[in-house]
Amino acid sequence: MPSAKIAISIDPEDLSQVDDLVRKGVAASRSQLIQEAVRDRLARLRRTRLAEECAKLDPEAERADAESWLVAESSWPGY
Repeated sequence: MPSAKIAISIDPEDLSQVDDLVRKGVAASRSQLIQEAVRDRLARLRRTRLAEECAKLDPEAERADAESWLVAESSWPGY
C-alpha cells in the first residue's frame, strides 16, 4: 500500500531517542519507527473500545449468569 508523506513536529529529546533506536537497529529508519508507533497506538485505541464496552456490564448479573450455567452442568460429560 502506498504511503502518504507528512510533516510532523517532534520534541528534540523524543527525536534523539528515535535516532538512538534506529542506530541500535530497532527500526531501519525514523519513518519506519514512527509508522510502527502510530500503528501500535491505533491498535491500543481499538482495544480500549472493547474495555469500555466491558465496563458497561453488570458484574453481579454476569456472575449470576455464569453460575447458572455451572449449576446446569454439575457433572462432566462422559467420553
